[in-house]
Amino acid sequence: MTLSVPDIRPNNPQFSSGPCAKRPGYSLAALPIDALGRSHRTPTPKGRLAEVITRSKSILGMPDDWRLGIVPASDTGAVELALWSLLGPRPVDILAFESFSQTWASDIVKQLKLADANVLSAPYGQLPDLTKVDPAHDLVFAWNGTTSGVRLPNADFIAADRQGLVICDATSAAFAMDLPWDKLDVVTWSWQKALGGEAAHGMLALSPRAVERLLTHTPAWPMPKIFRLTSGGKLTEGIFKGETINTPSLLCAEDALDGLRWAESIGGLKALIGRSEASLAHIAAWVAKSDWADFLAADPATRSCTSICLVVKAPWFMALDAAGQAAAAKKLAGILDKQGVAYDIGAYRDAPPGLRIWAGATVEPDDIAKLLPWLDWAYAQVRAEFAPQAKA
Repeated sequence: MTLSVPDIRPNNPQFSSGPCAKRPGYSLAALPIDALGRSHRTPTPKGRLAEVITRSKSILGMPDDWRLGIVPASDTGAVELALWSLLGPRPVDILAFESFSQTWASDIVKQLKLADANVLSAPYGQLPDLTKVDPAHDLVFAWNGTTSGVRLPNADFIAADRQGLVICDATSAAFAMDLPWDKLDVVTWSWQKALGGEAAHGMLALSPRAVERLLTHTPAWPMPKIFRLTSGGKLTEGIFKGETINTPSLLCAEDALDGLRWAESIGGLKALIGRSEASLAHIAAWVAKSDWADFLAADPATRSCTSICLVVKAPWFMALDAAGQAAAAKKLAGILDKQGVAYDIGAYRDAPPGLRIWAGATVEPDDIAKLLPWLDWAYAQVRAEFAPQAKA
Protein backbone atom coordinates (compact mmCIF):
# COMPACT_ATOMS: atom_id res chain seq x y z
CA MET A 1 0.00 0.00 0.00
CA THR A 2 1.39 3.38 -1.03
CA LEU A 3 0.63 6.31 1.27
CA SER A 4 -0.02 9.77 -0.10
CA VAL A 5 2.49 12.47 0.69
CA PRO A 6 1.22 14.26 3.82
CA ASP A 7 -0.29 17.65 3.10
CA ILE A 8 0.99 19.29 6.29
CA ARG A 9 4.57 19.86 7.38
CA PRO A 10 6.20 20.82 10.68
CA ASN A 11 6.87 24.55 10.75
CA ASN A 12 10.28 23.79 12.23
CA PRO A 13 11.97 20.55 11.14
CA GLN A 14 14.70 20.76 13.78
CA PHE A 15 14.30 17.75 16.07
CA SER A 16 17.99 17.21 16.87
CA SER A 17 18.85 15.94 20.36
CA GLY A 18 21.75 18.34 20.68
CA PRO A 19 22.28 21.07 19.89
CA CYS A 20 18.52 21.38 20.12
CA ALA A 21 15.95 23.61 18.48
CA LYS A 22 15.85 27.28 19.33
CA ARG A 23 12.79 28.63 21.09
CA PRO A 24 9.78 29.56 18.95
CA GLY A 25 10.26 32.98 17.40
CA TYR A 26 14.00 33.04 18.02
CA SER A 27 16.06 35.69 16.24
CA LEU A 28 19.80 36.12 16.47
CA ALA A 29 19.30 39.79 15.69
CA ALA A 30 17.37 40.22 18.94
CA LEU A 31 20.37 39.38 21.13
CA PRO A 32 22.06 42.32 22.92
CA ILE A 33 25.65 42.85 21.79
CA ASP A 34 26.81 45.55 24.23
CA ALA A 35 28.81 43.01 26.26
CA LEU A 36 30.64 41.56 23.26
CA GLY A 37 34.29 42.42 22.82
CA ARG A 38 34.66 43.22 26.52
CA SER A 39 36.42 41.44 29.34
CA HIS A 40 34.19 38.89 31.00
CA ARG A 41 35.54 40.09 34.34
CA THR A 42 34.18 43.63 34.01
CA PRO A 43 30.81 44.56 35.57
CA THR A 44 28.47 44.40 32.58
CA PRO A 45 29.60 41.05 31.09
CA LYS A 46 30.07 39.52 34.54
CA GLY A 47 26.57 40.69 35.39
CA ARG A 48 25.15 38.83 32.37
CA LEU A 49 26.91 35.64 33.44
CA ALA A 50 25.57 36.05 36.96
CA GLU A 51 22.12 36.59 35.48
CA VAL A 52 22.32 33.23 33.72
CA ILE A 53 22.95 31.70 37.13
CA THR A 54 20.20 33.50 39.03
CA ARG A 55 17.53 33.00 36.35
CA SER A 56 18.43 29.31 36.02
CA LYS A 57 18.16 28.76 39.78
CA SER A 58 14.83 30.55 39.90
CA ILE A 59 13.20 28.67 37.01
CA LEU A 60 14.40 25.30 38.25
CA GLY A 61 13.30 25.95 41.82
CA MET A 62 16.78 25.21 43.12
CA PRO A 63 17.12 25.54 46.92
CA ASP A 64 18.63 28.81 48.12
CA ASP A 65 21.55 27.08 49.82
CA TRP A 66 22.71 25.40 46.62
CA ARG A 67 25.49 26.94 44.52
CA LEU A 68 25.34 27.12 40.73
CA GLY A 69 28.24 27.95 38.45
CA ILE A 70 29.15 28.11 34.77
CA VAL A 71 31.99 25.71 33.92
CA PRO A 72 33.92 24.77 30.77
CA ALA A 73 33.24 22.02 28.23
CA SER A 74 29.47 21.65 28.29
CA ASP A 75 27.74 18.99 30.39
CA THR A 76 30.68 16.65 29.84
CA GLY A 77 33.00 19.12 31.52
CA ALA A 78 30.58 19.64 34.39
CA VAL A 79 30.20 15.91 35.03
CA GLU A 80 33.93 15.24 34.78
CA LEU A 81 34.66 18.16 37.11
CA ALA A 82 32.33 16.63 39.67
CA LEU A 83 33.75 13.12 39.30
CA TRP A 84 37.39 14.20 39.57
CA SER A 85 36.76 16.64 42.41
CA LEU A 86 34.41 14.65 44.62
CA LEU A 87 34.89 10.91 44.20
CA GLY A 88 37.32 8.85 46.26
CA PRO A 89 36.32 8.90 49.93
CA ARG A 90 33.55 6.30 49.54
CA PRO A 91 32.72 3.39 47.26
CA VAL A 92 30.68 4.52 44.27
CA ASP A 93 27.71 3.02 42.44
CA ILE A 94 27.21 4.00 38.78
CA LEU A 95 23.96 3.47 36.88
CA ALA A 96 24.96 2.72 33.28
CA PHE A 97 22.02 2.31 30.91
CA GLU A 98 22.98 4.33 27.82
CA SER A 99 26.09 5.74 26.17
CA PHE A 100 26.85 8.76 28.35
CA SER A 101 26.30 7.01 31.67
CA GLN A 102 28.46 4.19 30.33
CA THR A 103 31.14 6.80 29.65
CA TRP A 104 31.00 8.02 33.25
CA ALA A 105 31.34 4.42 34.41
CA SER A 106 34.35 3.88 32.15
CA ASP A 107 36.04 7.08 33.33
CA ILE A 108 35.53 6.19 36.99
CA VAL A 109 36.88 2.67 36.55
CA LYS A 110 39.60 3.18 33.92
CA GLN A 111 40.74 6.80 34.40
CA LEU A 112 40.20 7.46 38.11
CA LYS A 113 40.87 3.76 38.70
CA LEU A 114 38.57 3.52 41.70
CA ALA A 115 38.75 -0.09 42.83
CA ASP A 116 35.52 0.13 44.81
CA ALA A 117 33.36 1.21 41.85
CA ASN A 118 30.19 -0.81 41.33
CA VAL A 119 28.70 -0.50 37.84
CA LEU A 120 24.99 -1.34 37.70
CA SER A 121 24.26 -1.88 34.01
CA ALA A 122 21.18 -2.35 31.87
CA PRO A 123 20.69 -2.63 28.10
CA TYR A 124 19.24 0.20 26.02
CA GLY A 125 15.56 0.64 26.83
CA GLN A 126 15.80 -0.48 30.44
CA LEU A 127 16.96 0.75 33.84
CA PRO A 128 19.38 -1.12 36.12
CA ASP A 129 18.16 -2.79 39.31
CA LEU A 130 17.78 0.29 41.50
CA THR A 131 17.39 -1.79 44.66
CA LYS A 132 21.12 -2.52 44.48
CA VAL A 133 22.05 1.13 45.12
CA ASP A 134 23.82 1.38 48.50
CA PRO A 135 23.04 4.55 50.50
CA ALA A 136 26.50 4.35 52.06
CA HIS A 137 28.07 4.74 48.60
CA ASP A 138 28.38 7.74 46.33
CA LEU A 139 26.06 7.45 43.33
CA VAL A 140 26.51 8.62 39.72
CA PHE A 141 23.80 8.48 37.07
CA ALA A 142 22.00 10.29 34.26
CA TRP A 143 18.44 11.28 35.13
CA ASN A 144 17.43 10.95 31.49
CA GLY A 145 19.20 8.70 29.01
CA THR A 146 19.69 11.04 26.06
CA THR A 147 20.62 8.17 23.76
CA SER A 148 18.14 5.58 25.05
CA GLY A 149 14.97 7.56 25.70
CA VAL A 150 14.79 6.13 29.22
CA ARG A 151 14.37 8.32 32.29
CA LEU A 152 14.11 7.68 35.98
CA PRO A 153 10.42 7.80 36.99
CA ASN A 154 11.27 9.14 40.45
CA ALA A 155 13.99 9.24 43.11
CA ASP A 156 12.38 6.84 45.56
CA PHE A 157 15.40 4.54 45.33
CA ILE A 158 17.65 7.24 46.84
CA ALA A 159 17.63 7.20 50.63
CA ALA A 160 16.79 10.48 52.34
CA ASP A 161 19.37 9.67 55.04
CA ARG A 162 22.07 8.58 52.57
CA GLN A 163 25.71 8.91 53.56
CA GLY A 164 27.12 9.18 50.05
CA LEU A 165 26.83 11.98 47.51
CA VAL A 166 24.43 11.74 44.57
CA ILE A 167 25.88 13.08 41.30
CA CYS A 168 23.21 13.52 38.62
CA ASP A 169 23.83 14.23 34.94
CA ALA A 170 20.61 16.08 34.08
CA THR A 171 21.54 17.56 30.73
CA SER A 172 18.44 16.30 28.87
CA ALA A 173 16.20 16.53 31.94
CA ALA A 174 16.78 20.03 33.34
CA PHE A 175 14.01 22.46 32.26
CA ALA A 176 11.84 19.57 31.05
CA MET A 177 11.43 17.32 34.10
CA ASP A 178 10.99 17.80 37.83
CA LEU A 179 14.28 17.23 39.65
CA PRO A 180 14.04 16.19 43.33
CA TRP A 181 16.65 18.51 44.80
CA ASP A 182 16.40 16.95 48.25
CA LYS A 183 17.61 13.63 46.84
CA LEU A 184 20.50 15.06 44.79
CA ASP A 185 23.85 16.66 45.66
CA VAL A 186 25.38 17.52 42.29
CA VAL A 187 23.34 18.34 39.18
CA THR A 188 24.81 19.16 35.77
CA TRP A 189 23.47 20.24 32.40
CA SER A 190 24.46 22.19 29.31
CA TRP A 191 23.07 25.23 27.53
CA GLN A 192 22.45 23.47 24.23
CA LYS A 193 19.80 21.06 25.47
CA ALA A 194 16.33 21.86 26.80
CA LEU A 195 16.42 25.62 26.17
CA GLY A 196 18.20 25.39 22.84
CA GLY A 197 21.32 27.35 23.80
CA GLU A 198 24.76 27.22 22.24
CA ALA A 199 27.48 24.68 22.99
CA ALA A 200 30.64 24.52 25.12
CA HIS A 201 29.26 25.80 28.45
CA GLY A 202 28.22 23.59 31.33
CA MET A 203 26.27 24.26 34.50
CA LEU A 204 27.30 22.75 37.83
CA ALA A 205 24.96 22.84 40.82
CA LEU A 206 26.24 21.84 44.26
CA SER A 207 24.32 21.10 47.45
CA PRO A 208 25.77 22.00 50.88
CA ARG A 209 26.78 18.34 51.26
CA ALA A 210 28.75 18.51 48.01
CA VAL A 211 30.47 21.71 49.11
CA GLU A 212 31.42 20.06 52.39
CA ARG A 213 33.00 17.18 50.46
CA LEU A 214 34.97 19.66 48.35
CA LEU A 215 36.35 21.33 51.46
CA THR A 216 37.24 18.13 53.32
CA HIS A 217 38.48 15.87 50.52
CA THR A 218 41.75 16.18 48.62
CA PRO A 219 41.77 14.03 45.46
CA ALA A 220 44.62 11.54 45.11
CA TRP A 221 45.24 12.64 41.52
CA PRO A 222 46.47 15.90 39.96
CA MET A 223 43.70 18.42 39.25
CA PRO A 224 43.80 20.54 36.08
CA LYS A 225 43.02 24.23 36.50
CA ILE A 226 39.63 23.94 34.82
CA PHE A 227 38.57 21.37 37.46
CA ARG A 228 39.59 23.35 40.54
CA LEU A 229 36.76 24.71 42.68
CA THR A 230 38.81 25.41 45.78
CA SER A 231 41.90 27.46 46.65
CA GLY A 232 43.81 27.46 49.91
CA GLY A 233 41.26 25.14 51.47
CA LYS A 234 38.36 27.46 50.67
CA LEU A 235 35.63 27.32 48.05
CA THR A 236 36.21 29.64 45.10
CA GLU A 237 32.93 31.48 45.60
CA GLY A 238 33.38 33.71 42.56
CA ILE A 239 32.66 30.77 40.25
CA PHE A 240 29.09 30.79 41.56
CA LYS A 241 28.69 34.53 40.98
CA GLY A 242 29.67 34.71 37.31
CA GLU A 243 33.48 34.63 37.65
CA THR A 244 34.11 31.72 35.32
CA ILE A 245 37.17 29.46 35.50
CA ASN A 246 38.12 30.25 31.91
CA THR A 247 36.93 32.70 29.27
CA PRO A 248 33.28 32.13 28.31
CA SER A 249 31.50 33.20 25.15
CA LEU A 250 29.50 36.30 25.98
CA LEU A 251 27.46 35.80 22.81
CA CYS A 252 26.51 32.34 24.05
CA ALA A 253 25.63 33.88 27.40
CA GLU A 254 23.25 36.33 25.73
CA ASP A 255 21.75 33.43 23.81
CA ALA A 256 21.27 31.47 27.06
CA LEU A 257 19.58 34.46 28.66
CA ASP A 258 17.22 34.70 25.70
CA GLY A 259 16.10 31.12 26.33
CA LEU A 260 15.71 31.70 30.06
CA ARG A 261 13.62 34.83 29.56
CA TRP A 262 11.42 32.96 27.09
CA ALA A 263 10.95 30.19 29.66
CA GLU A 264 9.85 32.75 32.23
CA SER A 265 7.50 34.41 29.75
CA ILE A 266 5.53 31.22 29.06
CA GLY A 267 5.10 30.28 32.73
CA GLY A 268 8.38 28.82 33.93
CA LEU A 269 9.17 25.21 34.70
CA LYS A 270 5.57 24.00 34.83
CA ALA A 271 4.94 25.31 31.31
CA LEU A 272 8.21 23.89 29.99
CA ILE A 273 7.38 20.45 31.35
CA GLY A 274 3.85 20.71 29.99
CA ARG A 275 5.06 21.41 26.45
CA SER A 276 7.45 18.47 26.51
CA GLU A 277 4.90 16.09 27.99
CA ALA A 278 2.36 17.19 25.38
CA SER A 279 4.78 16.19 22.63
CA LEU A 280 5.34 12.81 24.29
CA ALA A 281 1.58 12.33 24.49
CA HIS A 282 1.23 12.94 20.73
CA ILE A 283 3.85 10.30 20.00
CA ALA A 284 2.44 7.84 22.55
CA ALA A 285 -1.03 8.05 21.00
CA TRP A 286 0.45 7.48 17.55
CA VAL A 287 2.61 4.54 18.71
CA ALA A 288 -0.41 2.90 20.33
CA LYS A 289 -2.04 2.69 16.88
CA SER A 290 1.10 1.95 14.86
CA ASP A 291 1.74 -1.45 13.32
CA TRP A 292 5.45 -0.75 12.91
CA ALA A 293 6.80 1.67 15.54
CA ASP A 294 7.36 1.23 19.25
CA PHE A 295 9.20 2.95 22.08
CA LEU A 296 12.70 1.72 22.87
CA ALA A 297 11.74 2.20 26.54
CA ALA A 298 9.32 -0.65 27.19
CA ASP A 299 8.00 0.67 30.52
CA PRO A 300 5.73 3.72 30.01
CA ALA A 301 6.83 5.12 33.39
CA THR A 302 10.41 5.39 32.14
CA ARG A 303 9.77 6.95 28.72
CA SER A 304 11.59 10.21 28.21
CA CYS A 305 9.62 13.30 27.22
CA THR A 306 12.69 14.92 25.63
CA SER A 307 14.85 12.37 23.80
CA ILE A 308 12.10 10.10 22.50
CA CYS A 309 13.60 6.94 21.02
CA LEU A 310 11.61 4.71 18.68
CA VAL A 311 12.34 1.30 17.18
CA VAL A 312 10.81 -0.63 14.30
CA LYS A 313 8.83 -3.66 15.48
CA ALA A 314 7.61 -4.90 12.08
CA PRO A 315 8.40 -8.62 11.48
CA TRP A 316 10.17 -7.95 8.18
CA PHE A 317 12.52 -5.50 9.93
CA MET A 318 13.25 -7.94 12.75
CA ALA A 319 14.09 -10.59 10.14
CA LEU A 320 16.90 -8.44 8.70
CA ASP A 321 20.44 -8.96 9.92
CA ALA A 322 22.11 -6.21 11.98
CA ALA A 323 23.55 -4.47 8.92
CA GLY A 324 20.19 -4.55 7.17
CA GLN A 325 18.39 -3.09 10.17
CA ALA A 326 20.95 -0.31 10.45
CA ALA A 327 20.65 0.48 6.73
CA ALA A 328 16.85 0.52 6.82
CA ALA A 329 16.74 2.81 9.86
CA LYS A 330 19.30 5.12 8.28
CA LYS A 331 17.23 5.25 5.09
CA LEU A 332 14.13 6.13 7.13
CA ALA A 333 15.84 9.10 8.78
CA GLY A 334 17.43 10.08 5.47
CA ILE A 335 14.09 10.29 3.65
CA LEU A 336 12.72 12.62 6.31
CA ASP A 337 15.84 14.75 6.15
CA LYS A 338 15.70 14.97 2.35
CA GLN A 339 12.07 16.07 2.52
CA GLY A 340 13.02 18.81 4.97
CA VAL A 341 10.48 17.68 7.57
CA ALA A 342 12.83 16.27 10.24
CA TYR A 343 16.55 16.81 10.60
CA ASP A 344 18.97 14.71 12.64
CA ILE A 345 16.54 12.14 14.04
CA GLY A 346 18.48 8.94 13.45
CA ALA A 347 19.18 6.85 16.54
CA TYR A 348 22.45 7.48 18.37
CA ARG A 349 25.32 5.51 16.85
CA ASP A 350 25.63 3.05 19.76
CA ALA A 351 21.87 2.62 20.28
CA PRO A 352 19.61 0.07 18.56
CA PRO A 353 18.60 1.17 15.03
CA GLY A 354 15.61 3.49 14.97
CA LEU A 355 14.69 7.13 15.44
CA ARG A 356 15.41 9.67 18.16
CA ILE A 357 13.11 12.69 18.20
CA TRP A 358 13.88 15.62 20.48
CA ALA A 359 10.72 16.92 22.13
CA GLY A 360 12.04 19.38 24.69
CA ALA A 361 10.13 22.55 25.46
CA THR A 362 11.55 24.57 22.55
CA VAL A 363 9.89 22.15 20.13
CA GLU A 364 6.26 22.97 19.39
CA PRO A 365 4.00 20.02 20.28
CA ASP A 366 2.02 20.85 17.15
CA ASP A 367 5.15 20.25 15.05
CA ILE A 368 5.49 16.81 16.64
CA ALA A 369 1.89 16.07 15.66
CA LYS A 370 2.56 17.23 12.10
CA LEU A 371 5.66 15.03 11.88
CA LEU A 372 3.88 11.76 12.66
CA PRO A 373 2.14 11.24 9.28
CA TRP A 374 5.51 11.77 7.64
CA LEU A 375 6.98 8.94 9.71
CA ASP A 376 4.33 6.58 8.31
CA TRP A 377 4.91 7.86 4.77
CA ALA A 378 8.68 7.40 4.96
CA TYR A 379 8.31 3.99 6.60
CA ALA A 380 6.17 2.76 3.71
CA GLN A 381 8.98 3.59 1.29
CA VAL A 382 11.59 1.87 3.42
CA ARG A 383 9.41 -1.22 3.77
CA ALA A 384 8.95 -1.45 0.02
CA GLU A 385 12.73 -1.38 -0.47
CA PHE A 386 13.93 -3.53 2.41
CA ALA A 387 11.14 -6.00 3.19
CA PRO A 388 12.02 -8.20 0.15
CA GLN A 389 15.54 -8.56 1.60
CA ALA A 390 14.25 -10.01 4.88
CA LYS A 391 14.75 -13.71 5.56
CA ALA A 392 11.62 -15.76 5.16
